Amino acid sequence: MFGLGKKRSKFGKFMDRHGIIQEELSKASGVNRNSISRAAKEDDQQPSMKNASKIIKALKRSGYDVDYDDFWSM
Repeated sequence: MFGLGKKRSKFGKFMDRHGIIQEELSKASGVNRNSISRAAKEDDQQPSMKNASKIIKALKRSGYDVDYDDFWSM
């Protein structure tokens, strides 16, 4: 159901595989939903380090073993 017909980044594909909803991640991380949506669309859209850090921390609190390098290159 998630991400049908959309271009997705590594981050977006991860969210789709695990059924993570952008709105829920936004609330858990404190990052604007539009920023999460942009990061999930295409690989060339990287969030700021501040937002990426918040996203990674929220995912780790939810039990996922992820790191910045799993989704975005420095």
